[in-house]
Amino acid sequence: MMEEKAHGARAIENPFVKPENQGWTVSLHRSLVRSVSPPPARGRKRRRGCQNPRRVADEDGTKPEDQPHSGSNVDIAAIEAGKEDVEDHLGIFSARLRASTRAELPQVPRLAHSAWRDLYLRNQHDDGRHFVVHQHDHPIAGPHYDLRLQFSRTSSLSFAIMYGLPGNPNSKRLSRNATETRVHNLWNHLIESASAASGSMIIWDTGEYSVLPYYDNDALQTDQSDASISAEDHLTESEKLRRAFHQRKIRLRLHGTRLPPNYTVTLRLARGNNASRQPTKRRRTRDRRKEISRRPELTSSDSEELEERPSSDQPSHSDQEDEIIRQTNAYRGATNSLASIYQRTWYMTLDRVNSGFDRCVDSTRAVRWARKEEASPGNGASPSGFEPFFVRGPDFERSVLTGRLGSDVLSDEAVVGFRGRRGWRAVLE
Repeated sequence: MMEEKAHGARAIENPFVKPENQGWTVSLHRSLVRSVSPPPARGRKRRRGCQNPRRVADEDGTKPEDQPHSGSNVDIAAIEAGKEDVEDHLGIFSARLRASTRAELPQVPRLAHSAWRDLYLRNQHDDGRHFVVHQHDHPIAGPHYDLRLQFSRTSSLSFAIMYGLPGNPNSKRLSRNATETRVHNLWNHLIESASAASGSMIIWDTGEYSVLPYYDNDALQTDQSDASISAEDHLTESEKLRRAFHQRKIRLRLHGTRLPPNYTVTLRLARGNNASRQPTKRRRTRDRRKEISRRPELTSSDSEELEERPSSDQPSHSDQEDEIIRQTNAYRGATNSLASIYQRTWYMTLDRVNSGFDRCVDSTRAVRWARKEEASPGNGASPSGFEPFFVRGPDFERSVLTGRLGSDVLSDEAVVGFRGRRGWRAVLE
């Protein structure tokens, strides 16, 4: 009887319902009948793109210091943009990059993961001289290469180079424009990341740098140049960099993995570009749509004078943070003690003499630069210099650490909808 009353209390009583259908009951949702305390455990949602590509460990295997950080639950692009604060940058980035490493390919330079970690750790001091060349395929600025040079314990000077470092001593386009960008944190040297807003970034090369004395006539740096060298013998390389930067003339030798031995470039700042103040914030004085409609289309025949705009190559911050960054020209955590000026353009060229080349004149009086023959004890003469190399862009250049293309990084980070800027053309002549 009680069951019938209970059943009747839950039955649907409606005069418009047929008698044979009045026996239907309404079952309560399980969320209304289960216990409230304790709350049920919720299953973890798997982040899109967590499936790591096939991992290739170094010859020494996985190091214990890489274990605490899984890498798959960290948003590298958010850390780079300043949206997430972390303490152990090396541990987080090391775990992610080790898990993303591809198999080695023939004739593709590769730096062992353990050597990459040791390189970063031994420069964790005020006189560190770490450098990195990032390939950055930005949707607005387009492909370019960022040369970052450590000058203190926490900070690095940054130059944006549209076509990458020069590698052909006989090129018709030997020089590059190197544009100062924001002063970065040293941990930015560790990043390979991707997002729809900022594009892909890989480590094109990394290592340590040396600063050589600067000579106006492209003279060779030799052991006999005692007059100028002895005054700088007691200085560290980072101190030499700071001094050369303030003198607006830098002779820079990069000891990397991809770059050949004794690779040397010069950077100088023309007097017309020697600005001493940060640029003011631009105000829009006309309709943005009209400005876009009047902008010429970028084609592959554009000259080297068309350089990328570093202003579109920045992480996103609040308005207050943006104003501080603009005034100091340094991202949060970095210190612009060098007085680097945003968007100031330097002139970069390959130092052919100090890179190991001799100037030769053939029978037709054409000038060529050839690899210099140097005598080595017991082995006779051996050529210095290097075979020409070319920076071919995101479709061809692979990370020196993980072996990834820019498109591989986009895939690993599950980036959808990225559209690169067209019109970039490698310097091959």
